[in-house]
Amino acid sequence: MRVRTAPASAPQVPLPRPESARAGLAGVATMVGSGLANQTGAAVGSLAFPVLGPIGVVAVRQYVAAAVLLAVGRPRLRSFTRHQWWPVVLLAVVFGTMNLSLYTAVDRVGLGLAVTLEFLGPLAIALAGSRRRVDALCALLATAGVVVLMRPRPSADYLGMALGLVAAACWASYILLNRTVGRRIPGAQGAGAAAALSALLFLPVGVVLVVRQPPTLAAVGCAVAAGVLSSAVPYLADLFTLRHVPARVFGLFMSVNPVLAALVGLVVLGQGLGGAEWAAIGAVVAANALSIATSRA
Repeated sequence: MRVRTAPASAPQVPLPRPESARAGLAGVATMVGSGLANQTGAAVGSLAFPVLGPIGVVAVRQYVAAAVLLAVGRPRLRSFTRHQWWPVVLLAVVFGTMNLSLYTAVDRVGLGLAVTLEFLGPLAIALAGSRRRVDALCALLATAGVVVLMRPRPSADYLGMALGLVAAACWASYILLNRTVGRRIPGAQGAGAAAALSALLFLPVGVVLVVRQPPTLAAVGCAVAAGVLSSAVPYLADLFTLRHVPARVFGLFMSVNPVLAALVGLVVLGQGLGGAEWAAIGAVVAANALSIATSRA
């Protein structure tokens, strides 16, 4: 009997492995959980503002971040050279300044607008130096969104919006410094050292707060929850996600964070936004998503 064989040119399409599919779904679920945890942590932390103020909440968040990153990175501080130490010090300063400016902006203009303005930092890094027409379009789209957010109106808090832009500049610097630290120091040692140094810088803040007015247990609990949800959970979740999800997919999902922040601000804090604000947030998100989606792998 003659056995029929498939033509030599017929492509053999491998079926996706169940384990790979499950890992991909787990990665997507982790990204969703990480984004919601990050924004929920900021919202919960803002509940402690009346007692601790933004600086107090940030101080506690830095302590939590230091504890997590020190445990994960286990930096060998005595082996660091001067060439390695200076970007770590700068990273620590930028890390603290970024969180302080963001939380102060959240206190003044709300979670959704503050996170949207902060997100201009990584967007600027993505667009910087590009000569593609599509990226020029993305820059114009993001600029239009910022103009709408910062348009003159009686209730506009320009200081709060300026602090959101400071957070954006810090985030851009944070990305660049993280690259430098990653090249000079193996593993997560540099990140752990920077987090520890940043926590030390905020240690006097905690001492002053406790001496002036002992904080309530509820306020400390909210600040600790902010540290866990906005620092520990996203960091550990990102480590897992990047092993199972392509970097481009990860970047596309990260661009949705301003929308998540606005939704969490609405549900948890009752911070409603008008149609113009939602359109502006959508423009910034679309600009980042378009830039990533059309970039080369």
